[in-house]
Amino acid sequence: MLVVLCGCSKDSGKTDSAIWDIDNLQSIGGNKPTVLGAPIAIDTPEGGAIQFDGEDDALILDTNPLAGFSQFTIEIVFRPDAGGNREQRFFHVQEKDDHRVLIEIRLTDDSWFLDTFIKSGTSEKTLYAQEFPHPLGNWYHAALVYEAQQMRHYVNGVQEMDATVNYVPMKDGQTSIGCRLNRLFWYKGAIRKVRVTPRALSPEEFLPL
Repeated sequence: MLVVLCGCSKDSGKTDSAIWDIDNLQSIGGNKPTVLGAPIAIDTPEGGAIQFDGEDDALILDTNPLAGFSQFTIEIVFRPDAGGNREQRFFHVQEKDDHRVLIEIRLTDDSWFLDTFIKSGTSEKTLYAQEFPHPLGNWYHAALVYEAQQMRHYVNGVQEMDATVNYVPMKDGQTSIGCRLNRLFWYKGAIRKVRVTPRALSPEEFLPL
């Protein structure tokens, strides 16, 4: 299901947000996904979600929700589970010429930490938040925000890292949920919701967990 908040056009850069409910395998954000493996729809106290097995489950969408945006906020509500691979790329947006944005996690023995990445032309930056571990098996809100050459990421509304990167708006491309677009680095856990906004949100404006 796709919910658009406000009547602004996508390239207005002001207030409209696209919310993707990740709760079925037929339509994500109004787009029919290519389903890899056998992800399953599950119920949670806060609504439906999709469970990924960490081996070969993912969804591939022929759309780029960041296309045309000079600034953005990506939010994801997700639950990373124990037993997955150390490196997991679970949200990947990429233009056809390799400009890309990723939200990833890294696992240790009993925790995870957020790893975010932006590549735009010759400029690229990774925020590798190994100093901010979180327990596995709980629901979290992660956000990646970009504006005015600054990227920063948050977990549950708390900023963990920031850096400078030069970013040029992307064109059309693809999105993967549950793995990297080249079908590596599979995610083990559940994802309930994604929201993409064409401006930099403050933590007070984030989706509630």
